[in-house]
Amino acid sequence: MSSYWWHMPVAEWNQTMLLAAQQRQSELTKPAGALGRLEDLAIQLAAMQGSERPEMTLPWITVFAADHGVVKEGVSAYPQSVTGEMLRNFAEGGAAICVLARHLGATLRVMELGLAIPIAPLAGVEHRPIALGTANFSHQAAMSAEHCLQALQAGREAVLAAHGADLFIGGEMGIGNSTSACALASALLGVPAAQLVGPGTGLAGAEIEHKRQVVERGLALHAGKLNSPLSALAHLGGLEIAALCGAYIAAAQRGLPVLVDGYISSVAALCATRLNPGSRDWMLFSHRSAEPGHSLILQALAATPLLDLGMRLGEGSGAAVAVPLLRTACALHNQMATFAQAAVSGRQPC
Repeated sequence: MSSYWWHMPVAEWNQTMLLAAQQRQSELTKPAGALGRLEDLAIQLAAMQGSERPEMTLPWITVFAADHGVVKEGVSAYPQSVTGEMLRNFAEGGAAICVLARHLGATLRVMELGLAIPIAPLAGVEHRPIALGTANFSHQAAMSAEHCLQALQAGREAVLAAHGADLFIGGEMGIGNSTSACALASALLGVPAAQLVGPGTGLAGAEIEHKRQVVERGLALHAGKLNSPLSALAHLGGLEIAALCGAYIAAAQRGLPVLVDGYISSVAALCATRLNPGSRDWMLFSHRSAEPGHSLILQALAATPLLDLGMRLGEGSGAAVAVPLLRTACALHNQMATFAQAAVSGRQPC
């Protein structure tokens, strides 16, 4: 196990630049702490980028798409064919993340890892199917060990391809993936599924209760095989969730900050930190999802998200919406005058 790439150490923050950024913040024409978390973000990004003047010029977004066998249990309001149909929408530039990527000037890549209903190759989509989606985890393991490893590696390769990026955002698309994420989070946290299950694509009432029962059946079936994060990921997760997990670890090893999206992405981030605890240092968290279980995941990750807009779309959309905040933090840090430059009197000792 120790020989696997995800156990390799992550990059270190540049402590010299962290101290330099802290010093600069103390000299800017404002009371100390007056810009709140924007100051902390600028300092953190300076340490991550190894620059006293951090920039956020080229966000890189990779959306991983795959299907989930557990959809056969009736846990989604949408048919499984929607995953492939949404891939066409991505290819045509009509999805929310496409709009946001254009608006941000971000690079957007889409990687298909396995559809239950295969589609013809699409321009603008990287097709590298590992399987016809996952198996139904309420009856058998979602993935073989080999397929799980391949999905982790796909995420790693997506990060290695992000040439020139100063931020990585991972998105996901896969009908049924909130059910898989719920099961995986329950196993990793050791909390009941009832505290994590939510509406996903729009379930309500008895439908959410049924989803909870399906998750609990899967957890009971695999109870003796969930004693490691890798095994839990293979038995309960999804190809795109594993790819996100691999991407987050690879980004930390490369020294590339990641901006984590919502519920499903945060579960992948949680799994990544269990596989490589150091990866947490390279994660920023964009928003609090409307999925009720997301708060528990954020709490486990000691994460305070930047936004709370009631979003639960996925695709990396919440993270993309938060990018302007990072850019604002950098701009204020880099462009504000110091007290000396502006000939403004600094704080006097009491």
